[in-house]
Amino acid sequence: MGTRRKYMKREGTLVVAIQLNLDTSGFTYRKWGGDQMCKPGDWIVNNMGDIYTVDRETFERTYSASSLGCYRKTAPVWAEIADRDGVIKTKEGITRYKAGDYLVFNDEAEQDGYSVTASSFETMYEAMA
Repeated sequence: MGTRRKYMKREGTLVVAIQLNLDTSGFTYRKWGGDQMCKPGDWIVNNMGDIYTVDRETFERTYSASSLGCYRKTAPVWAEIADRDGVIKTKEGITRYKAGDYLVFNDEAEQDGYSVTASSFETMYEAMA
């Protein structure tokens, strides 16, 4: 893999999100080449038209409300460019990635990771000095 660097979400990059606070056992859906699981309390996110779920604890730790229903990721991420195709285990399921995609982690210990295409990542994030 490439060199891991610290990044922040660019200013003005908001998501629309709602928490799944219903009497439900959650639901399963297919995305990113694998089954994903949304648990009660998780968040359903619309990120510039890309719809997915985010684990409750991760969302609450990494996002801040900007206005009603709009949130900004305020926590840094650590990312590196994948040098080969692969699969990463996420809190919601698994994600398949291609060489050149970014492997992104919400913590330095690589316990909360996911992948993002290079074009999407470079639009949303900027490296920290």
